Amino acid sequence: MEEEYRIEKDFLGEKKIQKDAYYGIQTLRALENFDITHTSICLFPNFIKSLAKVKKACALTNYELGDLTDKQRDAIIQACNEIIDGKFHDQFIIDPIQGGAGTSTNMNANEVIANRALEILGESRSSYDIIHPNNHINMSQSTNDVYPTAIKLTLHELIYKLKDSLRCLRDTFDDKAIEFKDVLKMGRTQLQDAVPMTLGQEFKTYAVMIDEDIFRLRDTQALLKEVNLGATAIGTGINTKDTYQRKVISNLRAVTGVDYISSGDLIEATQDTGAFVHISGILKRVAIKISKICNDLRLLSSGPRAGFNEINLPKMQPGSSIMPGKVNPVIPEVVNQVAFEVIGADVTISMACEGGQLQLNVFEPLVAYKLFTSINMMRRSFYTLGEKCIKGITANEDVCMENILNSVTIVTSLNPILGYEKCSAIAKEALATNRRVYDIVLEQELIPKDELDQLLLPKNMVHNYKGTL
Repeated sequence: MEEEYRIEKDFLGEKKIQKDAYYGIQTLRALENFDITHTSICLFPNFIKSLAKVKKACALTNYELGDLTDKQRDAIIQACNEIIDGKFHDQFIIDPIQGGAGTSTNMNANEVIANRALEILGESRSSYDIIHPNNHINMSQSTNDVYPTAIKLTLHELIYKLKDSLRCLRDTFDDKAIEFKDVLKMGRTQLQDAVPMTLGQEFKTYAVMIDEDIFRLRDTQALLKEVNLGATAIGTGINTKDTYQRKVISNLRAVTGVDYISSGDLIEATQDTGAFVHISGILKRVAIKISKICNDLRLLSSGPRAGFNEINLPKMQPGSSIMPGKVNPVIPEVVNQVAFEVIGADVTISMACEGGQLQLNVFEPLVAYKLFTSINMMRRSFYTLGEKCIKGITANEDVCMENILNSVTIVTSLNPILGYEKCSAIAKEALATNRRVYDIVLEQELIPKDELDQLLLPKNMVHNYKGTL
């Protein structure tokens, strides 16, 4: 069985590594030390690709400065390109939550790239005298600049995907707003009858709410373009040549196609996690607003006999193991739960960022894990909400109109003519006698019938709306 392994050494001792593995001893130690989430960083392919892009930019820079040979450069670049293309991701095996401020993740990347580059050169794995994970792949770098830079590259891409999911959801609400533009219903405040509106106006509001957050997410991407690559250990740029920092940022732009810039103060940038705090706050904002929309959908569809029953959600599955015929609003419910998870993650991220000390925040692995997970869950849940719920919503127009006609608060439309005090008395009598406002006003001969018919015509009560519907 010995031939199935190779031996690698570090200053702590020796380890047997599977011969066909591209990772090495430091990755194996991290695998043994950190079994926390029982998952691995390969669950975040964008992150692995971002690590490879950073390593590629660094290799190009080190070659330009005369510190890598042609063969070393070509092999390293090819290995990075293959990872960027989606290969060897199964070799990124360590838990996303880890001690060491991301060193294990950085070394996982260094070892996989080194051993793949050695294979490209026709050399056996672990022939580190030719290409070494630290001396060549990690040249002019530290985990402390590579890891946060890769996080920012990943977030920049993931936010694009999140915005796409929000655009689809917004467009779906817009379509429903047009479909329901003539469906009159009661608006409500504090869960009490307010004044009439259209169901289209209600759904248009949701589209506008989502559109606002798309713009907020776009603004956050600008924060992610400032990176500390070239800072190395604490921001002083130790072990780099004078022109390295400028050149590596230029190469990062070329590799990614994004106009990344260097932080103005690298010591500050290496310890400051403010961008992550801000992004987490925006994600929480989005989650809260979408969750509120889902609360509305569940309330408006409640019943069908003993609730609001103004809209019908698509029937997705039986809702009870004991009550026949019951159907639950399962899609809004699952999106609510995603929102709760994101809100909780924001607290975790806040604590992790606050917990940083002196020149480095060691808790960035947790920050990255929570941000990546939150965005991925949100993106999937938003597509689910749009496709499996919003698109199939129908309106119960008769119920909506009956609620208006039976409402006491439509007396608000008579305030300019009768005054607040008189209208209050009418409302009180309507509630006490279970009669309609319309009938009481006619009975008391307060307003001529023709005029009253116009004043209490539901469609005339929404004419002052200043939106697009």
